[in-house]
Amino acid sequence: MKIKIRRAVKGDCPRLLELINELAAYEKAPGEVTVTLEHFMNSGFGKRPVWWAFVAEEGAKVEGFALYYIRYSTWKGQRMYLEDLIVTEKMRGKGLGKLLFNRLIMEAQEKKLNGIAWQVLEWNETAIKFYKKYNATFDPEWVNCAINVHA
Repeated sequence: MKIKIRRAVKGDCPRLLELINELAAYEKAPGEVTVTLEHFMNSGFGKRPVWWAFVAEEGAKVEGFALYYIRYSTWKGQRMYLEDLIVTEKMRGKGLGKLLFNRLIMEAQEKKLNGIAWQVLEWNETAIKFYKKYNATFDPEWVNCAINVHA
């Protein structure tokens, strides 16, 4: 098995959206993905990209990806925010997640960011176990908040 980690390109977007839908199903929220392919592509590869990603390929097929953006913490400064780390079900346990996460760490170091933040569902024991290998800290104190705003 030969795995290649590379930066995502615009042509990867249809496959990335497939994997996003696979993740939504895994997270028991299959109807929650409402982003269109056009919006997704424009947000990552338009005039002012707001996200970047690395993909894990086996052969010519994308089997996982890590999508991030830069956020600003008034306490810490610029930090990477890992929006999603996804590996297809059939490829889990084969090291793709580790390769992607290690590439994110390298990217954060190259960009001189002072950390990486993300969320994990409390019931996702496999992911929690994975992140513990990196000595991640978990903060149960904060409550997630969101609103929908329609233009």
